Amino acid sequence: MDTSIGGRIAIVTGASRRAGIGAAVCRELAARGADIFFTHWDNYDQQMPWGSNRAESEQLQEEIRSLGVRCEHLQLDLSIPANTAELLNRVNQCLGEPSILVNNACYSLNDDFTTITSESLDAHYAINVRAVVLLSVEFAKRFSKLSGGRIINMTSGQSLGPMVGEISYATTKGAVDSFTRTFAGEVGSKGITVNAVNPGPTDTGWMTDELRLQLSSQFTAGRVGMPKDAAQLVAFLASDNSQWITGQVLHSTGGFH
Repeated sequence: MDTSIGGRIAIVTGASRRAGIGAAVCRELAARGADIFFTHWDNYDQQMPWGSNRAESEQLQEEIRSLGVRCEHLQLDLSIPANTAELLNRVNQCLGEPSILVNNACYSLNDDFTTITSESLDAHYAINVRAVVLLSVEFAKRFSKLSGGRIINMTSGQSLGPMVGEISYATTKGAVDSFTRTFAGEVGSKGITVNAVNPGPTDTGWMTDELRLQLSSQFTAGRVGMPKDAAQLVAFLASDNSQWITGQVLHSTGGFH
């Protein structure tokens, strides 16, 4: 157990699939002794190639509890602004005051200049920007401890180069980098650090064998990123060992080029 995380309460959004980064973050924090409250939204997964499996949330909860910590979860549409306060209320009722917030939930449906619509852009904004900001604000307002607060946002390296065919996603996730730096300055005096993690291309079950092989040669280790790679960095940022790191966007991409 990591004594700087053990006994703390962590919120992880967007942990709907056991193969995803959100689920890996839940496992990593739980293995270090944190109690976990995760969210999921099946309606989004139903739009994606991997589909929705409602049983996975229960399975993940059982897996986390088997590590000896408490775990609760909630199906929640974070595109509804009022649900940010609802989430914090539920966490406090079920587990207590959280010290760690991992903004992992995202919305991503590819579009380019020929297909983008205002509705698509708004849908991306609602999850990738507004939900991240409002949830972080609500978390910070309620944080009553003198130190140990951690907000970790997941980003995708939009500042490193173009993401052709993903205008809405790149635009909204790119805003997370700027928010991270600014919000770190806003809440540093409350004992909260704010950082972002770009995990690079990560195999969460969406890669074909052909794509995985193609991408592997672009990593110095000769393999693509795995969810645990990102989760280990998130766990470090959640710990006391990272207390001097804030306002940073960490590109943990395994040398991807």
